[in-house]
Amino acid sequence: MMGTFYTFHFWFFSAMAVVAALFMVTRRNPVVAALWLVNVMFALAALYVMLGAHFLGAAQVLVYAGAIMVVFVFVVMLLNLGEGDPREARGMAAAVGASAISGALAAELLYVVRATGVPTGPLQAVDADALAAIADSLFTENLVAFEVTSVLLLVAVVGAVVLAKRGRIAPEVRP
Repeated sequence: MMGTFYTFHFWFFSAMAVVAALFMVTRRNPVVAALWLVNVMFALAALYVMLGAHFLGAAQVLVYAGAIMVVFVFVVMLLNLGEGDPREARGMAAAVGASAISGALAAELLYVVRATGVPTGPLQAVDADALAAIADSLFTENLVAFEVTSVLLLVAVVGAVVLAKRGRIAPEVRP
């Protein structure tokens, strides 16, 4: 009974993540796409918790769905991208290239599923010591690199905002 419960919810959250990801990449409004991405992240967090990786599930919700997506939505709203048609901005060649890449990824996914088979047994829990080792390494030996990465992400966000607003400044204000 417990195996059936977990198996059902594993497939439920997996399907939710895939459907939300499809909605994310097909939305024209970037804010709506970002909100679908948040849905994907919540579904992935549920999968992490079901696999016994509670810390990773909590980090997924707090860091990615919380902090990073708030910054992402803030930047998208600040840039005021509107509801432009992405096909007009990228051209037909980009659409064909993206379709080819999507087809290749779908074919690879089908190959992996056929090669490994669909899991039917109960899910295996993740070893908690593996996460402790990652956290220990991240917050002791690699703390400086972690913080530098955070600052670089902040600089990238500020740079993107400055570059996006640069063309909108009135000519008499420009130096």
